[in-house]
Amino acid sequence: MIRTGISMLALASLLAAAPLGARDRDGEAAQAAPTAADAKAFVADAEAKLFAQGVVASRAEWVYETYITPDTEALTAREGAALTKLQVDLALGAAKFANVAGLDYDTSRKLGMLRNKIVLPAPVRAGAADELAALSAKITGMYGAGKGMLNGKPINGSDIEAAMGEERDPAKLKEMWVSWNDNVGAPMRPDYAKLVGIANEGAKGLGYADVGAMWRSGYDMDPDAFAAMTDKIWNDLKPLYVALHTYVRHKLNEKYGEAVQPAKGPIRADLLGNMWAQEWGNIYDIVAPAGSGSVGYDVGELLKAKGYDSHKMVKAGEGFYSSLGFKELPTRFWERSQFVKPADREVVCHASAWDIDNVDDLRIKMCIKVNADDFVTIHHELGHNYYQRAYNQQPALYLDGANDGFHEAIGDFIALSITPDYLVQIGLLDKSQVPSADKDTGLLLRQAMDKVAFLPFGLLVDKWRWGVFSGQIPTNGYQAGWDKLRLQYQGIVPPVARDETRFDPGAKFHIPATTPYTRYFLARVLQFQFYKAACDQAGWKGPLHRCSFYGNKEVGAKLDKMLQMGASKPWPDALQEFTGTREISGKAMAEYFAPLKKWLDQQNKGQPQGW
Repeated sequence: MIRTGISMLALASLLAAAPLGARDRDGEAAQAAPTAADAKAFVADAEAKLFAQGVVASRAEWVYETYITPDTEALTAREGAALTKLQVDLALGAAKFANVAGLDYDTSRKLGMLRNKIVLPAPVRAGAADELAALSAKITGMYGAGKGMLNGKPINGSDIEAAMGEERDPAKLKEMWVSWNDNVGAPMRPDYAKLVGIANEGAKGLGYADVGAMWRSGYDMDPDAFAAMTDKIWNDLKPLYVALHTYVRHKLNEKYGEAVQPAKGPIRADLLGNMWAQEWGNIYDIVAPAGSGSVGYDVGELLKAKGYDSHKMVKAGEGFYSSLGFKELPTRFWERSQFVKPADREVVCHASAWDIDNVDDLRIKMCIKVNADDFVTIHHELGHNYYQRAYNQQPALYLDGANDGFHEAIGDFIALSITPDYLVQIGLLDKSQVPSADKDTGLLLRQAMDKVAFLPFGLLVDKWRWGVFSGQIPTNGYQAGWDKLRLQYQGIVPPVARDETRFDPGAKFHIPATTPYTRYFLARVLQFQFYKAACDQAGWKGPLHRCSFYGNKEVGAKLDKMLQMGASKPWPDALQEFTGTREISGKAMAEYFAPLKKWLDQQNKGQPQGW
């Protein structure tokens, strides 16, 4: 996840309400129509103000998330409200230039960004921005301080996530799942409903139907066309997911029996090794194919055997980017990042990457554990930091990825190169331990348990929010709407019945944090496009999933060109710069997993398909 010192707001034109060039009630001439020069000056002033206030708000948010107290909550709420108010004021100002002729490319693009990059809009009425910021800070804090239960004892967020991946007793898995969702999600439901109401009021005041419509407008394309594009990508890859679901359900049925996991229908959500059933790699030991299932090594065990701690794991991640020609991270990164959970206070452990000053104050915030998942996450988060540094010479409104999916995909595609060959090159794996070709099914299945399993979850989180914002999912139907989408897309069900006193969406960080989630769906697809492009550039000739471009500075130079663009061009331009195509497509992902799909289809013969 990315955090940056500037987050943009947007607005549709309000000119119909106050036509330029008309006369006021006293008959005096209204202000003269704005010119292209006026628009350019407005943008320059807006960028300066956003940059300054964004840094202040970012610092306050960092302190809050790394030291959760009522005081830090109040401070981040105050600065967040000030930034929101500024953004709304600037968005209103930008609307005045909607019909100005003669605008140069940059001025026109930046005005558009002020109008369509909103995340959580506040109404212009007095006190609304403060109330919205306070609600947002409150529910984020509730998540950060939240605890579940294991063996009747409280357990914090990072520990319960790890335990969900390690525990195999279905009763204990149910205890953790139910307690986390009940203790963390349910209490924030009333405040979340208030937040939705205020934000929707803000969105409507800015000319949008609702907040969801506003979010979908920020992708350099028609909002409806964007939604259709994501649906097409999902439908193209859905057969791969259904094949994986069928196989995993069968293996869970073999392990737990019919009473816990039936042989047909949906999968019980808490059995999949992850609190949200979004990634299933933690239960690979249950589903590994006989004979070829063992890949011959476990990255977490390799790290421990070599004496890796959190700092050394991050240094390894930095080393990958350095091998591509990127300069090392600044000293302050190592001084100011949070790598481990402090023993003396509550923090938000959810991994995130920060550029506090949009210059070179790069940081990551994690509660690192020495395991394979966090090793991958480190490579992911550093991808944000290197992207941030690559575009930090851009003007303030271009300090972002080509689209939010790009930002998430950079580190993910680097992490795809954590192959046996890469592990040998950095000294974690001995050449004699490199799995032979007959282990490829296991390697691919292990990857699919995370990459493919995530696809429907990556899509449904925002589909739920779009429904909530539009009213299609009413306030009294939050839980039912969530359960329906999870069944429809993921084919999973809760371990116990849920009713409308619950609020399971709130037990997922990105809901209280109001972080749009479609970016992660896009990133899962884009990372394979980027990966294939890098492997092609490196001249890789073997199976795609075995490719590592570690140490290839030509790939690094071409990647850097795309990263330096930031948000200065529409995302198809950036995509073409590195991959040669202007279309986001699931073809590269399907190619990567094609051998696994063939194998899954063979294993699933005679098994009930779907749910």
